[in-house]
Amino acid sequence: MTQREVWTLDTRRLGRRVLVFDRLDSTSNVAAALAESADNDGVIVLADEQTSGRGQHGRSWTCPAGSGILMSILLFPPPALRRPAVLTAWAAVSVCEAILELTGLEAGIKWPNDVLVRGRKVCGILIEKGCGTVAGIGLNVNQTAESFAAAGLTEAASLAVFTGQRRDCAAVVRRLIHHLDGQYDALCAGDLTTLEARWAGRLGLLGREVVAECADGPRRGRLLSLTWDALELARPDGTEERLRPEAVRHLFPA
Repeated sequence: MTQREVWTLDTRRLGRRVLVFDRLDSTSNVAAALAESADNDGVIVLADEQTSGRGQHGRSWTCPAGSGILMSILLFPPPALRRPAVLTAWAAVSVCEAILELTGLEAGIKWPNDVLVRGRKVCGILIEKGCGTVAGIGLNVNQTAESFAAAGLTEAASLAVFTGQRRDCAAVVRRLIHHLDGQYDALCAGDLTTLEARWAGRLGLLGREVVAECADGPRRGRLLSLTWDALELARPDGTEERLRPEAVRHLFPA
């Protein structure tokens, strides 16, 4: 584990110090180890390659060296921002807006933590809480359609698959960090409403018939509203039900 360089970006809260590595077991492991000191708030860990990356529900996250963004951000958020639903939405919306700026592609969010372009996964997000909070983000940038097919990842894609253009991963991650920093600064200033609206819009499920998968079984109904406090469903029997976002494992069109 050899650190290659350190970036110091002109940002407000995140990325004033970016630790860049050629190869790590997991960027999130390194970020979590830095949580012993609150002075490391906002430090970002980047790697060209990781050998033990992880995704949601214990799944592995693989990415060939130099073909994507592998990053983890160490946060010590204020109490109002410590909910995984809020932080996952913050990361996902920031990724969507960075993709739009860089490529012109409209990206959407698949509940709870994936970013899709034209229905195919280009990014995964994992929020882990310990002494601090670590936000891990993996964004596919330069992989080919053939490489996904060979790996059996038929639902995955990269920015290059859609644009036919390879990109400098360092330039992509710098733009992404600026989006993450701007959104996070607004949240810390108390503006959760703007992100909430962007999150709901990128999910694209309001007013539609959906299935919400919860630990005690699925719920089905029309999604009436979606806020940090609750998902409101109009059920087929005419009743309404409120679900806390953290209680919903998956949410998808019926």
